Amino acid sequence: MIEPVSTPIPRIRIRGLTKRFGDKVVLDGVDLDVMPASSLVVIGGSGSGKSVLLKCVLGLLEPDGGVIEIDGVDVLTLPRRQREQQRARIGMLFQAGALFDSLPVWENVVFGLQARHKVTRNAARTTANDFLQQVGLAPTVGDLYPAELSGGMQKRVALARAIASQPDILFFDEPTTGLDPIMGAVIDGLIVDCVRRLGSTAVAITHDMASARRIGDQAAMLLQGQIIWRGPADTLMDTGNPAVDQFTHGRREGPIHMELRR
Repeated sequence: MIEPVSTPIPRIRIRGLTKRFGDKVVLDGVDLDVMPASSLVVIGGSGSGKSVLLKCVLGLLEPDGGVIEIDGVDVLTLPRRQREQQRARIGMLFQAGALFDSLPVWENVVFGLQARHKVTRNAARTTANDFLQQVGLAPTVGDLYPAELSGGMQKRVALARAIASQPDILFFDEPTTGLDPIMGAVIDGLIVDCVRRLGSTAVAITHDMASARRIGDQAAMLLQGQIIWRGPADTLMDTGNPAVDQFTHGRREGPIHMELRR
């Protein structure tokens, strides 16, 4: 007797996700799967809903409709405490870093750990030093404040904070924004190394096509509130989809027309 082949459960499964702000429809029935221990990059123009999509999964925004499953469990139907437990499994690297200016670097790195777990300051400092080293920063950097760091160093600290809880899922919001091409490549390399070391599932949103191909196993494009294409990230520059090709090559002419705000 031939045993049936079981289909793996996606780490993240999104179906029919909708979100509007007033009359503006931002997400219009998004369907998306992200498999365990894989990296997905979501591309799309400014205002296409990429950040809104991440914020809905994170629980920072409440969607108007649809399903968001983590390991087969619809988090939108869970009681608040259980929903927060599921979302505590997610680490986030915000676009601007979102570091706390009033805290030294080491306290920024372990802020989430200290908020959720009772740990001594000595133990927290040791943990912070470990994760700073994992992103290529010396423990002495922990005594500095965010304002004393370069943009690239701030990104590294933000990455250290994102991985400090060793999350199952990592989100990256425009990880190379504001960085020169070399530092962008360095940050991408650190992201890939950290994701592989943790065995995490990763979702990144970016406008940077070089970054998208370095970070992603798979890629998807969001346009007019829907996923219009999905495929291997290394095919992003030659998908055969007119809208995707226009976006990835930065062409003025094509099916995508920029909306003028009045």
